[in-house]
Amino acid sequence: MEQNLSQYKIFYEVAKTGNISKAAKALYISQPAISKAIGKLEDSLSTTLFTRNSRGVQLTEEGRILFEHTCRAFEELQNGETELKRARRFHLGHIRVGVSNTLCRYIMISYLKGFIEQYPHVKITIDSQSTTHTMSMLEQQKIDLGLVADPGPRKNLVFLPIMEIEDIFVASPAYLDNLKLREGDDADVFSAGNIMLLDRANVTRRHIDDYLTANHITPNNLLEVTTMDLLIEFARIGIGVGSVIKEFVRDDLDNGRLVQVNLEVSIPKRTIGFVYISNRRSSSLDLFLEFCRQFAG
Repeated sequence: MEQNLSQYKIFYEVAKTGNISKAAKALYISQPAISKAIGKLEDSLSTTLFTRNSRGVQLTEEGRILFEHTCRAFEELQNGETELKRARRFHLGHIRVGVSNTLCRYIMISYLKGFIEQYPHVKITIDSQSTTHTMSMLEQQKIDLGLVADPGPRKNLVFLPIMEIEDIFVASPAYLDNLKLREGDDADVFSAGNIMLLDRANVTRRHIDDYLTANHITPNNLLEVTTMDLLIEFARIGIGVGSVIKEFVRDDLDNGRLVQVNLEVSIPKRTIGFVYISNRRSSSLDLFLEFCRQFAG
């Protein structure tokens, strides 16, 4: 479209009112300016759009064709403006989030609950998947936000920390008592016990493996489990010693259902937070990030 949009707006108003004087009043411009704009539009299209009569102007056949299309165009623009006003009023929008099952259950849900209470009209889509997959989808711009352990510096990504987590080993009191009874009071948990870890595809598992390697710890009996929930439950019923996140079993530790295994060297803590692409922020995402800052603060 080579013509200025204002010329089409003037054409639309003149065609709608059938009178240059009325169009001039509606648009708050002079009649000569109206006539000049119509003339420019007709010249550029090499078409006569109006004929004059005693009561004003009348559309030619070509003018009626253009008017039909112009009506639809300005109706769509009006609909767009209305939709934007509605979106601002009700905070409409859509946020796509990637998060692992564990972080979703123990961290994300509390954030979502508070956010939805304040902004019930924002649509939330959750992709529950591994952290590795979340980072891949984020870099491919298939999601807007990810909840992950600090991934370190990455181009165009911003990390908003919200909490620290600590990995520990736990077991039921009965399991540890039976282990001592069977193996002796000085038995090494990692040599004699059944050690339960997440599977090797999990980011947490890689963190624990790095710790075990650095501290020359080699479990003799290893049970791999697919989810943190299963690890916790297996530890509760006395199947073995599970590597879990302390913040997620705090109640079990407080009530004595689980006991933390003492380590000579503590497992390094990790920072959990939201990661997003710096140059792809929407108004809805900004609302969520600001909410998270306040919630975590």
